[in-house]
Amino acid sequence: MSSSMNKYMFILGIVLLFHAAYSAAQHRSYLRLTEQEFTSLPADIVLQTIFSLLLAVFGVTMIAGEFKEIRSNIDLQKKTWKNLNNRPSFYTFNHRGHIFNPIAFSRSSSGKGALEAN
Repeated sequence: MSSSMNKYMFILGIVLLFHAAYSAAQHRSYLRLTEQEFTSLPADIVLQTIFSLLLAVFGVTMIAGEFKEIRSNIDLQKKTWKNLNNRPSFYTFNHRGHIFNPIAFSRSSSGKGALEAN
Protein backbone atom coordinates (compact mmCIF):
# COMPACT_ATOMS: atom_id res chain seq x y z
CA MET A 1 0.00 0.00 0.00
CA SER A 2 1.07 3.55 -0.53
CA SER A 3 1.99 5.89 2.28
CA SER A 4 -0.99 8.17 1.64
CA MET A 5 -3.37 5.21 1.89
CA ASN A 6 -1.87 4.29 5.26
CA LYS A 7 -2.30 7.87 6.47
CA TYR A 8 -5.95 7.80 5.44
CA MET A 9 -6.43 4.49 7.27
CA PHE A 10 -4.90 6.01 10.41
CA ILE A 11 -7.07 9.14 10.18
CA LEU A 12 -10.18 7.03 9.54
CA GLY A 13 -9.35 4.86 12.55
CA ILE A 14 -8.96 7.92 14.80
CA VAL A 15 -12.20 9.47 13.52
CA LEU A 16 -14.08 6.20 14.08
CA LEU A 17 -12.56 5.95 17.56
CA PHE A 18 -13.85 9.42 18.40
CA HIS A 19 -17.24 8.45 16.98
CA ALA A 20 -17.32 5.36 19.19
CA ALA A 21 -16.49 7.49 22.23
CA TYR A 22 -19.26 9.93 21.32
CA SER A 23 -21.70 7.04 20.86
CA ALA A 24 -20.76 5.65 24.28
CA ALA A 25 -21.33 9.07 25.87
CA GLN A 26 -24.69 9.38 24.13
CA HIS A 27 -25.70 5.92 25.33
CA ARG A 28 -24.80 6.84 28.91
CA SER A 29 -26.82 10.07 28.74
CA TYR A 30 -29.76 8.14 27.27
CA LEU A 31 -29.64 5.71 30.18
CA ARG A 32 -29.57 8.60 32.66
CA LEU A 33 -32.58 10.24 31.01
CA THR A 34 -34.61 7.03 31.06
CA GLU A 35 -33.37 6.27 34.61
CA GLN A 36 -32.03 2.87 33.66
CA GLU A 37 -29.03 1.28 35.29
CA PHE A 38 -25.82 1.05 33.28
CA THR A 39 -24.68 -2.54 32.81
CA SER A 40 -22.58 -2.48 29.65
CA LEU A 41 -22.25 -0.80 26.29
CA PRO A 42 -24.15 -2.17 23.30
CA ALA A 43 -22.30 -4.65 21.11
CA ASP A 44 -22.17 -2.32 18.10
CA ILE A 45 -20.30 0.35 20.07
CA VAL A 46 -17.84 -2.22 21.45
CA LEU A 47 -17.22 -3.68 17.98
CA GLN A 48 -16.80 -0.22 16.47
CA THR A 49 -14.27 0.66 19.20
CA ILE A 50 -12.23 -2.50 18.65
CA PHE A 51 -12.31 -2.15 14.84
CA SER A 52 -11.32 1.52 14.91
CA LEU A 53 -8.51 0.85 17.38
CA LEU A 54 -7.13 -1.95 15.20
CA LEU A 55 -7.43 0.23 12.10
CA ALA A 56 -5.58 3.11 13.77
CA VAL A 57 -2.82 0.82 15.10
CA PHE A 58 -2.37 -0.82 11.70
CA GLY A 59 -2.23 2.57 9.98
CA VAL A 60 0.36 3.99 12.35
CA THR A 61 2.59 0.91 12.15
CA MET A 62 2.55 1.06 8.37
CA ILE A 63 3.40 4.78 8.43
CA ALA A 64 6.33 4.18 10.81
CA GLY A 65 8.25 2.16 8.22
CA GLU A 66 10.83 -0.54 8.76
CA PHE A 67 11.52 -1.62 12.31
CA LYS A 68 15.04 -2.13 13.59
CA GLU A 69 16.20 -5.26 15.30
CA ILE A 70 15.99 -5.07 19.09
CA ARG A 71 19.16 -7.04 19.67
CA SER A 72 22.23 -4.84 19.30
CA ASN A 73 24.56 -7.66 18.31
CA ILE A 74 22.91 -7.84 14.86
CA ASP A 75 24.25 -4.36 14.02
CA LEU A 76 27.61 -5.03 15.68
CA GLN A 77 28.23 -8.20 13.65
CA LYS A 78 28.51 -6.14 10.47
CA LYS A 79 31.21 -3.80 11.87
CA THR A 80 34.94 -4.44 11.91
CA TRP A 81 37.20 -3.90 14.93
CA LYS A 82 38.51 -0.67 13.40
CA ASN A 83 35.02 0.78 13.12
CA LEU A 84 33.95 -0.17 16.65
CA ASN A 85 36.35 2.32 18.23
CA ASN A 86 35.37 5.11 15.82
CA ARG A 87 33.05 7.60 17.51
CA PRO A 88 32.32 10.59 15.23
CA SER A 89 30.20 12.28 17.88
CA PHE A 90 33.37 12.83 19.95
CA TYR A 91 35.29 14.59 17.18
CA THR A 92 36.37 18.09 18.23
CA PHE A 93 37.23 20.65 15.58
CA ASN A 94 36.87 23.89 17.51
CA HIS A 95 38.96 23.74 20.65
CA ARG A 96 41.21 25.94 22.79
CA GLY A 97 44.49 24.52 21.51
CA HIS A 98 45.08 27.50 19.24
CA ILE A 99 45.69 29.66 22.33
CA PHE A 100 48.80 27.70 23.24
CA ASN A 101 50.25 27.58 19.72
CA PRO A 102 48.74 30.31 17.53
CA ILE A 103 51.34 29.82 14.77
CA ALA A 104 50.22 26.30 14.02
CA PHE A 105 46.51 27.09 13.81
CA SER A 106 46.29 30.52 12.18
CA ARG A 107 48.27 31.41 9.06
CA SER A 108 48.21 34.79 7.36
CA SER A 109 47.97 35.20 3.62
CA SER A 110 51.74 35.64 3.27
CA GLY A 111 52.44 32.30 4.88
CA LYS A 112 53.82 33.79 8.12
CA GLY A 113 52.36 32.87 11.47
CA ALA A 114 50.08 35.10 13.51
CA LEU A 115 52.84 36.14 15.89
CA GLU A 116 55.20 37.09 13.08
CA ALA A 117 52.53 39.23 11.38
CA ASN A 118 52.14 41.42 14.49
